Amino acid sequence: MQDVTDKPFMAVIADCGAPDYFVTEYFRVHVQSRLEKHILEAVTENNTGRPVFAQMIGEDIYHLTRAAKDLQAHPIAGVDLNMGCPSPTVYKKQCGGGLLRDPQKVDQVLGALREAVPGLFTVKMRIGFQDTENFDAILDLVNKHEVDLLSLHGRTVKEMYRSQVHYDFIKRAAERVNCPLLANGDVTSAAKARWVLDYTGAAGVMVGRHAIRNPWIFRQIREDQAGLPVSKITLHQVNRYVKDLYAAVAKPHAPEQAQVNKMKKYLNFVGQGVDPEGKFLYEMRRAKTKQQLFDICDRHMPEDGDALFADEPYSGVIARPNCES
Repeated sequence: MQDVTDKPFMAVIADCGAPDYFVTEYFRVHVQSRLEKHILEAVTENNTGRPVFAQMIGEDIYHLTRAAKDLQAHPIAGVDLNMGCPSPTVYKKQCGGGLLRDPQKVDQVLGALREAVPGLFTVKMRIGFQDTENFDAILDLVNKHEVDLLSLHGRTVKEMYRSQVHYDFIKRAAERVNCPLLANGDVTSAAKARWVLDYTGAAGVMVGRHAIRNPWIFRQIREDQAGLPVSKITLHQVNRYVKDLYAAVAKPHAPEQAQVNKMKKYLNFVGQGVDPEGKFLYEMRRAKTKQQLFDICDRHMPEDGDALFADEPYSGVIARPNCES
């Protein structure tokens, strides 16, 4: 997730129960680009104990292959191509989800990257741009170029995060592609992950925004898949997670209010499971200092309490998503 899955965020998530692997923020690839150092740190200074895939976004074939080759000098698990980002500033440049409008260009990009990447080459995409007209054709290109793994978000680019997820298209893709497929989109809990896997036949799930809300979700999914009781998370634990995350992502010389505002990006999601009325979100969004923010957390998620964090987001409590997942 852009501006989220950096080195400190990955470390905090790993302490709660790491996923099988992480994917970096995307490296922006264009004629003047170089591998961004702050993104590369998530690979070169990875202390999570899990593999990290390097994600790229772009449309210039020469420079995409250049970046893919440059990444081979670092301890990446593989190279991931983003063909799903729904941000208008991205797709208007024919990058991310914008590529889905042009199967011929997708054919060229996948072919060039498959040749340039000797190890694992993975792709993340959505089911289409405006509609699903090119869906099957692009899945066939995934097969043609022997992509090693496909992550599929079950909405079109234009649907952003507003519509219901079209799990029937994920099921259709799982039946059509030769590689393992990960289902992505509204995987909100261990129970939802089980339903998605059973319905779609996918090999696994990719969790984005809901790992910000609930960093224990990967551990819970493993417990559920193993037939074990699923861990219940208390609001006390969530309070500690918020404070650990604040400490992890803090910049040494950043103004306090800038750091508080940065935390609100994460807390927009966390707040979906704190209270059904959204009172925590309302108060949190108005905090200006670290102390004000922590006081709000302590009031809604007391350290000495045993109230539980919601397994699923409370209905109607809106997170205002601002990251690609």
